[in-house]
Amino acid sequence: MKLFRGLVFCSLVLGVSSQGWFSFLGEAAQGAQDMWRAYFDMKEANYKNSDKYFHARGNYDAAQRGPGGVWAAEVISDARENIQRVTDLFKHGDSGHGVEDSKNDQFANEWGRSGKDPNHFRPAGLPDKY
Repeated sequence: MKLFRGLVFCSLVLGVSSQGWFSFLGEAAQGAQDMWRAYFDMKEANYKNSDKYFHARGNYDAAQRGPGGVWAAEVISDARENIQRVTDLFKHGDSGHGVEDSKNDQFANEWGRSGKDPNHFRPAGLPDKY
């Protein structure tokens, strides 16, 4: 736990070194909202094969906020995937279940954070609302 806190602190310091704390924290808060919006849209849409699109879209929207948004998107994405790995371990044992899906999710996360178009992952027929 101390290592995790140290990594979070160091990433905050590195991300804030070129701008003010208030600006960075504002971007991070807005980026976190973007991530939650994409998550709730995914749940509302409940559309087959749309998971990667919503991962990419949430990260893309957050990253557009600036360095704070990028930081928030990375922290939230990594935490979500790590939590999912732990729950999969309890549900399925050490079978490797979900490992490939997690790698694909992280690929979509990085795609969106890098500023690439999240529509690359958009499934055909997903309503325009999303």
